[in-house]
Amino acid sequence: MKRVMQWIAAVLLAAGLAGCAGVKPEAYSSQTPVLDLARYFTGTIDGWGMVQDRSGTVLRRFHVVIEARWDGDTGILDESFDWSDGRKEKRVWTVRKGAGGRYTGTAGDVVGEAAGVAAGNALQWVYVLKLPEDQGGWQVDVDDWMYLVDEATLLNRSTINKFGIRFADITIGFRKR
Repeated sequence: MKRVMQWIAAVLLAAGLAGCAGVKPEAYSSQTPVLDLARYFTGTIDGWGMVQDRSGTVLRRFHVVIEARWDGDTGILDESFDWSDGRKEKRVWTVRKGAGGRYTGTAGDVVGEAAGVAAGNALQWVYVLKLPEDQGGWQVDVDDWMYLVDEATLLNRSTINKFGIRFADITIGFRKR
């Protein structure tokens, strides 16, 4: 019986670890058009999105306008959010392009530095976000994926986690003006 229990525990551990292994940006290296943040995030970009809880219920919707500019390998993405509940928010990213499709970034509500890797038409961007005090003030982990569909359209899917548990998803469709 002890041997059976050990075998079951090993199988469950292996299954759990396999569930942690996710797709890497390199899986998209052959996909086109190639996502270059400096090329896409230049000028004015509109985005429409929603926040869903872990059950899929839409909690909030929003429109965001991004005014973006680059000076060499450094970009400023000035985001203005209009939420369905009437709230307005602002986030200004400073993004730096590195070698090999790597990016780093900072923003006022981002704890430390965001890190990203682009390959082909995709970019994975991970960071810790400090939620506003009226939303609990928690620091949450964001796993953000962007996919360039065509030269004007970008899709974005983010998962929000705390203590390793997914509690929200954000979906955004972006369109360059």
